[in-house]
Amino acid sequence: MSISFKKLIEPDSDLASVISQWENDPSIIPLTRPNQNQEELDHREEVTVEELMKRMEHHQIYLIYLDDQLVGEMNYMVDPSHLYKKETGTAWIGITIGEPVGRGKGVGYKAIQFLENEIKKQGLNRIELGVFEFNQTAHKLYSKMGYKEIGRIDQFTYWQGKMWTDIRMEKYFGSANNN
Repeated sequence: MSISFKKLIEPDSDLASVISQWENDPSIIPLTRPNQNQEELDHREEVTVEELMKRMEHHQIYLIYLDDQLVGEMNYMVDPSHLYKKETGTAWIGITIGEPVGRGKGVGYKAIQFLENEIKKQGLNRIELGVFEFNQTAHKLYSKMGYKEIGRIDQFTYWQGKMWTDIRMEKYFGSANNN
């Protein structure tokens, strides 16, 4: 089993179609985007090449491959407005393992390690992320990788008939702030 990553430089319609499929997969939607109600949870929107190009203006996007099969994407942005802790020089990360074959095989772990290295190369020393409280698998992974909880935002996302908390976590690299 080989896991590899490729920076997205020029999206095409095939990639847009695959990412659109993942972003509209009812089993993944609750894990990857906040929703305020069932209507938002059920909302579907096609991802286009133009949309991917627009995302690339603010995100560094990488494709995730398992044995040469595209199984997911990950990205980071620097100093977005939604940071819990407004600290300049912070990367916000996101990861989606879109294909079931890519889950439970350590792909997420390797992907986060890769993102961390890319972020360090950019001279950044802090990562922040959010994980919905019901996503215990991801929360456990982030904790295992050294991310520490820094806060919670109650009533953040809707799933299974109720509102859930967003757990915000951070990790520092080679800094005196590494608490």
